[in-house]
Amino acid sequence: MNLVKNTFVCSTCEYFLSVGISSRQLLALLLAGTLLALPAIGQAPGGASAPSSGGVAGGGVGTSSATSSTNSGQQTASQQSANSSKTISAAERAARDAEDRDRDRDRSVDLAPDHLTEFQQMVEASTGRGLPIFGASIFRGVPSTFAPIEDVPVGPSYILGPGDELRLQLSGQIDQQLDVTVDRTGAISIPGLGSVHVAGLAYSQLPAFLNTQLGKIYRNFTLNVNLGSLRTIQVFITGAAARPGSFSISSMSTLTNAIFASGGPLPQGSLRDIQVIRNNAVIDHFDLYDLLLKGDKSKDISLATGDVIFIPPVGPQVAVLGSVSNPAIYELKGDTTIDGLLTLAGGETTLANGSTVRLERIFDHTMLTIQDANVDRRSSELLRAGDIISVSSLIERFRDAVTLRGNVANPGRYVWHQGMRISDLIPNKESLITRNYWRKLNQLGQGVQEFPQQQEGSLQVNTSASDQTSTNAKGAGTSADSGGNSVGVALTASNSAFSAKTDVILGAPDIDWTYAVIERQSTQDLKTSLIPFNLGKVVLDGDPSQNLELLPGDVVTIFSNADVRVPSSQQTRFVRLEGEFIASGVYSVLPGETLHGLLHRVGGLTPDAYLYASEFTRESTRRVEQQRLSEYADELEAQVSNTTANNQARSISATDSAAASASASAAQNAIARLRRIQPIGRIVLDLKPNSAGIDSLPDLALEDGDRFVVPRVPDNVNVEGQVYSANAFVYTSGEHVIDYMKRAGGPDRQADRKRTFILRADGSVVSRQYDDVNRAAIYPGDTIVVPPTIDRRSIMQRVVDIATIVGNFGLGVATIAILARD
Repeated sequence: MNLVKNTFVCSTCEYFLSVGISSRQLLALLLAGTLLALPAIGQAPGGASAPSSGGVAGGGVGTSSATSSTNSGQQTASQQSANSSKTISAAERAARDAEDRDRDRDRSVDLAPDHLTEFQQMVEASTGRGLPIFGASIFRGVPSTFAPIEDVPVGPSYILGPGDELRLQLSGQIDQQLDVTVDRTGAISIPGLGSVHVAGLAYSQLPAFLNTQLGKIYRNFTLNVNLGSLRTIQVFITGAAARPGSFSISSMSTLTNAIFASGGPLPQGSLRDIQVIRNNAVIDHFDLYDLLLKGDKSKDISLATGDVIFIPPVGPQVAVLGSVSNPAIYELKGDTTIDGLLTLAGGETTLANGSTVRLERIFDHTMLTIQDANVDRRSSELLRAGDIISVSSLIERFRDAVTLRGNVANPGRYVWHQGMRISDLIPNKESLITRNYWRKLNQLGQGVQEFPQQQEGSLQVNTSASDQTSTNAKGAGTSADSGGNSVGVALTASNSAFSAKTDVILGAPDIDWTYAVIERQSTQDLKTSLIPFNLGKVVLDGDPSQNLELLPGDVVTIFSNADVRVPSSQQTRFVRLEGEFIASGVYSVLPGETLHGLLHRVGGLTPDAYLYASEFTRESTRRVEQQRLSEYADELEAQVSNTTANNQARSISATDSAAASASASAAQNAIARLRRIQPIGRIVLDLKPNSAGIDSLPDLALEDGDRFVVPRVPDNVNVEGQVYSANAFVYTSGEHVIDYMKRAGGPDRQADRKRTFILRADGSVVSRQYDDVNRAAIYPGDTIVVPPTIDRRSIMQRVVDIATIVGNFGLGVATIAILARD
């Protein structure tokens, strides 16, 4: 007996795992001791064994109770519902509550997407848009096994039948509890009373009926009637169903439950005429559209054992697309007009063009025709199978409107009126100030972070000029990866512990007063033309010749100097003067003003100004330098790639290949460093060491972003590179390079003294290629540089290679001599 029981449990476990029940759910059932209480196993549609829906795993252990007493007669329906109870165990209930979401996921299965029907393919070929079959998506995720109704009270209209379990509780003259099941004849057996036929009775009638029957042999008793496990029924689903076959389902299931259990109709199956056949007669025609569109389940009848659910082939189909709420392919039922179809599709959207719809129709089964249906025809035109209804949307065109865009305060569409002109759109110059300008201006008034306080009693000196120069306008500072010689910036940098936090920059681009344009489409040939006008003459001067008349649909565009490159004289130019000026600061350049004029306006230079080491940088020059540097790096990278490929091809040994790879790697590193260089845009002014005063400067035309830094006269000369003592030495007038080299101890053993050069304070270079460096004069701020020798290792490698070749040659000659002697 135990062997049989164990075999049953194992086979049942395998079934549950095969249909998707999770291992945690199965373990909960085993611990609850309910798995052995399963009734007979029915047949699933695929022929696999499935637990009966009236058993535990099938779901039906929910019970309802009704009480009858000889003293009180029958109870009300509310009392019957109040006495409802569940007979499942506490362990099983807890397991099910914890696994609800797992169970729903495990029971669901996604059906494979349906292949497009012939009509769907025709619609897509004709309209360029694929349409789904209405209602098909609801069956995409269906339960892999039928999930019967469970744990709900049984309604008073429930009809008893074979397989239902009744639980009778007698108290009073007789105290007895009976669990009886309705047999196949529809009767239950009560001790002392015999067989009592209850099949066909409504649940609400059962308490009174049993009370009458038991009253024949008992007096003064109270009867409590509960429903235990409900019976299962077997129905057949045939026709164009996704999964036709035989289904064992709960006796409380309805037609829609069975339809979902079968996966719904195929694309070729009808959703509007699902038939229920009982005793060889059609008892119900169910239209699934009533449920999907109206929520109407009035024809969703309860099923009985032996019922056949037949899904016939789909009826006439039409398609609707465009500006409707639910574009899809719909099945027709009876006479349906165009308006009736639009109602099925949820009606037209707000953007639909309600005047006409387009009707594509199959003509005489030979070709397609196209027609327009106006409002009157839509309500009377009956649709035919294969019709395609297209609802067009309205054109997004504004009537009697003009558009203002660009550098204005309130861009957008404005109402056009007869005689409207540009001054009506732009009444004053304030309407040209953008909101972004005011937003940035308001941010300037917000609180700023205070300078960090130094520790009390400490003295701090900032010896790094890089921190200070990094905050200067336009990024004009220098670093190891920047171009140029920024002696002027280094000499003018502050040694305080504070860094620059405030600057003056242009908050918004200036308005282009000389050019604005009207974009207009001709009503004659629909060509678009541009009509320019002078904005300054309209807004500032009130010139009526430029105050053009506007037409509906015109687009007026206002430009700024950032949108169109205007002459420099029309630009707002900010120039920064730093260092030895009477009034250093940021200045706005007046029209036609040059460097001389600006310096005279600000008060000129201080007596300590050292023009020879001054630095003049320009943003446009920096951009050109950056572009040329990038182009040079690209060309150099291409040459290195070609050279590397050739060297690899000529390599005859592993040593040669490794040397080629190392050389290529070094070249790529050099190119990478070249790309990191940030030019500063310095313009060398070609000044003399004794230059002084404004008149000694070139009278340059100024641009926005120019920066002129003039340091004081330095007191030192720097000696850098491969010398014994690289330092800054006090400048002495009349001394030369050789004098400062002696102070630095001269070149060391690693120095390449033939390539010694002078980096002048003005940014120029003096090298041995053109001058006698040792005898060259030195001026304040100059730097003497002695580079290292970098070719020593390659020379030694050449010596080793030559020695190897000579040695091998000598060995070969000796070998030949020995062989010749033998």
